[in-house]
Amino acid sequence: MRVVAEYRKSSAETSGPMTSEMSYKELTDCTRQVAERLQCFWPNAAVDRLFLAVHRHYFRKCPVSGRAVRDPPSTVLCPFIVVPITVTLMVTALVVWRSKHTEGIV
Repeated sequence: MRVVAEYRKSSAETSGPMTSEMSYKELTDCTRQVAERLQCFWPNAAVDRLFLAVHRHYFRKCPVSGRAVRDPPSTVLCPFIVVPITVTLMVTALVVWRSKHTEGIV
């Protein structure tokens, strides 16, 4: 966390005062600059641990698996299922019908 505080101090001197909350983009920029100064590759395991520590500190109530994924409502899901099936059946029927009625096609 000392690295983050130093970054905030240096960026406040160059770009004005920062808000009390720091975004992930700013944290990313901070870790990238520190890695460049230390001549390390970025990202690395230490950066990953820092991100996890920051996330655990500021987002304690965040579920471990992230945002729970749920099915969309039926009013949205049904058209996405029914329309492709219907179109497939209609195109298949059209191809079969056209293959049986070839007279008149040049």
